[in-house]
Amino acid sequence: MTGRIQHLLSHVLDKRHTALRRDVAWTLAEHFCRNKVSPETRAAEGLRTMLSAEKPVFLPEETIAFTRTIKQIPDLYTKTEMEILRKSAYYHEKGCVFNIAPDYASTIKIGLDVRRAELQARLVQANAENDSTAQEFLSCALISVDAVLDLADRYRLEAERLELRHIGKILAHVPHHGARTFHEALQFLRILHYTLWCEGEYHNGLGRFDQYLYPYFAADLAAGRLTEESALELIEEFFLSCNRDSDLYIGVQQGDNGQSLMLGGVDKSGKDAFNALSRLCLKASCELRVIDPKINLRVSSATPLSILEEGTELTRQGLGFPQYANDDVVIPALVKLGYSLEDARDYVVAACWEFIIPGCGMDIPNIGAVSFPSVIDRTLHTSNAKTFDDFMCDVRAELMKEADHITASLTTVKILPGPFVSILCDGRIEAGRDFCEGNHYNNFGIHGTGLSTAADSLAAIRQMVFDEKLISLADLASVVDSDFKSRPELLAKARFGVPKMGNSDPAVDDLGKALLHAFADTWKGRKNNRGGIYRCGTGSAMYYIWHANELHATPDGRLTGEPFAANYAPSLNARVNGPISVIQSFTKPDLGRVINGGPLTIEIHDSAFRSSDGITKVAQLVKYFIDSGGHQLQLNAINRDKLKDAQAHPETHRNLIVRVWGWSGYFVELDKPYQDQIIQRVEMTV
Repeated sequence: MTGRIQHLLSHVLDKRHTALRRDVAWTLAEHFCRNKVSPETRAAEGLRTMLSAEKPVFLPEETIAFTRTIKQIPDLYTKTEMEILRKSAYYHEKGCVFNIAPDYASTIKIGLDVRRAELQARLVQANAENDSTAQEFLSCALISVDAVLDLADRYRLEAERLELRHIGKILAHVPHHGARTFHEALQFLRILHYTLWCEGEYHNGLGRFDQYLYPYFAADLAAGRLTEESALELIEEFFLSCNRDSDLYIGVQQGDNGQSLMLGGVDKSGKDAFNALSRLCLKASCELRVIDPKINLRVSSATPLSILEEGTELTRQGLGFPQYANDDVVIPALVKLGYSLEDARDYVVAACWEFIIPGCGMDIPNIGAVSFPSVIDRTLHTSNAKTFDDFMCDVRAELMKEADHITASLTTVKILPGPFVSILCDGRIEAGRDFCEGNHYNNFGIHGTGLSTAADSLAAIRQMVFDEKLISLADLASVVDSDFKSRPELLAKARFGVPKMGNSDPAVDDLGKALLHAFADTWKGRKNNRGGIYRCGTGSAMYYIWHANELHATPDGRLTGEPFAANYAPSLNARVNGPISVIQSFTKPDLGRVINGGPLTIEIHDSAFRSSDGITKVAQLVKYFIDSGGHQLQLNAINRDKLKDAQAHPETHRNLIVRVWGWSGYFVELDKPYQDQIIQRVEMTV
């Protein structure tokens, strides 16, 4: 790491740049409400107003500019207006476009002046056709583009005034024109990514960074404009730029911001795409040790162990990434869901781990979630089954009811417009329609939470009720309602006398497998109102806390208030043999049927990396996961004693990073329930 990057890193970690920020009491929503302004115009005028109020600033020694100076993005709707909108349709989360991966590459290549000309030409056509929808969208997109160009020009003028000649020279070319160098491409990407947040989109992924920026990188190396060392410095500066404003970004917890990028994998023709830029990105993240961007690494059975060792070096830093995605499983599964082979090969993650196709995917990959333990609990309280097979039939029926209920709540799903993000998405200018109206893929993702708790509960029900006949279904329902207080011996039995998922025991693993397959069956063939399908997944997002809080004790011995495991992992109170048995248990299901995303999450004690061969052993563990047919994997290097000390003395651990669910954050900035859950996770050794 160069001295310049060390200074920028210190500046960001010390949050000195936050002194440049100011508060603004926006009144746009009230103005729009009084004047009955249309949604498309609100989006464009909101972005124009936001960017007009931004003040060009530069951090000491930076060469990639654009930093937020205004804390609040203006609301575009009053509270009453949003309430009215939500009565007529379902608007997910904040209602706007989010959890996406735009096509940055095309605009970086040609520049915003060309995009502007395309919009103007298409507007002429829309006027001739008297297409009022296209007229408004294209006019609003032009307003948005002009707002970005205006801010870029003001940044250029300020750089020239301050005699920051290098930045001024770059901004004299981009974003008006297409990037010619790696440095220009990075600056252009920073402007585009920055703008999406200002427009109101959030969880904006960075896509296949090492693919669309590689031509600029390779050309600069060939021309002698860059060395790998100077390229690494630029990559590190860009990565740091992702951390300047991230505390202002929307998320359930600090760090949950969706700034994910994907490395490696195959290209659209199926050829290996891991390259020198991929390797430098891993090195940059390893040197910086900051939470953004979140690194995802596409792998397969053909991935050399050396690449997995490079990824493991990141894990050793305690960053909680890279998160691995297995091309051998993901690509065929996406094709089976209706994605073209070329698009499936181009997949990235939307934010945490949900698979999406950059540029053409308008999927909502986290629109709902099914709590498996709650399904088991409802079945336990209503079933009159005489055999365990009958009980499982009732479970499947309850899963179907849950799917019906969620589907009924999503009959009319709408999204608020985003004219600027639309110009970064395939075909929207040609169609004259906002991205919020949809694109080539419009699928909905449904999470499945608490699988291990549910599978362990099924194992307990089968053993205690049907095999050993220690208690009836009705009485067990009463026992879990009372938190096992009336039958402490059953609590001990449930916790320590029944098989747990994670030990490669077919007695319970097959129940988890059956539950996942039933989950997939209940959503098969369903269509959403936007012309897409429903995709099941094994991710939990924040529901591992939320769903657990909604449920009392469960038959596996989990007590009221105890969270589920995050994502796809053994229960917190399960005694497991080790990571090998966990991988064996959690790769038994056909994971291609639940390919919305959701990584197997394994915590490894940081002592595993202290031995001379620790890196190789952990890399071999990743290789074993890939060869076993796993779909996604995240490994976390943790130390429970250090986490407890950080909870007690946060001031001495401010830069301690942990993996939370599909993202990494600073441990001391998390709410206590999330800290406690991480501390409770099972530490394993290799």
